[in-house]
Amino acid sequence: MCSLIVFLRSPIFYHDTLGYYEKADRWRSLGIVWRNVILMALLHIGAAYSILVIPRAKPLTWVWSYVCFIVTALGVTAGAHRLWSHRSYRAKLPLRVFLAAANSMAFQNDIYEWARDHRVHHKFSETDADPHNATRGFFFAHIGWLFVRKHRDVIEKGKKLDVTDLLADPVVQFQRRYYKTSVLIMCFLVPTVVPWYFWGETLWNSYFLASILRYTVSLNVTWLVNSAAHMYGNRPYDQNISPRENRWVTFGAIGEGFHNFHHTFPFDYSTSEFGLRFNPTTCFIDLMCWMGLASNRKKASVEIIQSRKLRTGDGSYGAVNSTQHKEA
Repeated sequence: MCSLIVFLRSPIFYHDTLGYYEKADRWRSLGIVWRNVILMALLHIGAAYSILVIPRAKPLTWVWSYVCFIVTALGVTAGAHRLWSHRSYRAKLPLRVFLAAANSMAFQNDIYEWARDHRVHHKFSETDADPHNATRGFFFAHIGWLFVRKHRDVIEKGKKLDVTDLLADPVVQFQRRYYKTSVLIMCFLVPTVVPWYFWGETLWNSYFLASILRYTVSLNVTWLVNSAAHMYGNRPYDQNISPRENRWVTFGAIGEGFHNFHHTFPFDYSTSEFGLRFNPTTCFIDLMCWMGLASNRKKASVEIIQSRKLRTGDGSYGAVNSTQHKEA
């Protein structure tokens, strides 16, 4: 007992204890959302297990999982991003309803919150008001921003943005009101039940492939736009900003990796000067226009693009060679 009292009163004990509390205070100051940390850890463990399920599943289930992935991606790229965040084209009611349902399958926050935060991201990119500020490192920009509470600047600057168009859209408001129910149905129930009902797949296989694995992959390819496409690649349109052109992200995120172009010309519905090339989302929007479900596509002119390349680009794209770039 005496030795315990001596230890508790020793400098070593106080040094270690103070160190513990200092570390604990630092963690608390970060505002870690442990619920998100635990849920994301479980989700990725489930996705890792899902890889083992692939050989046991039927080929039709593989195809269905990929179809769900494409629908999920379109709910973000053609829906929350290009339509509702940037208003780069117009969509009629049937298309808006489809994109809202697809966005619920994506389960990345409802359209209103996604679009509002994305507008903050563009207006205050790479500052504390940016929800996934890439200057805080790859991990934070990729997934870490979901593990901590939003910086107060994100909340304060977000309140000052004009979101009247989102508030006036009945589809956006309906999805927001019934978001949890729509996520349960679109993200988990429909992907799981269809293979079981139509071609006799086991619920276990269909759940882990079409729901868990598909959802995890779709999350990560979206996050790569925030992380990899802000750190790795060239900057042919504006070398003074962080976003880059990243072909690998373009492939995974069905056309969203032309990020230097997008941040330079955020109003462009194609998010790229290359039209349909490597851009399935642009193909989808063009198809919807051909079917009469979309219209008023906004596009940066060739002259404006070339002028911007000469003025602020790094000389890595197009007809602009290094000599022209230096002269400009």
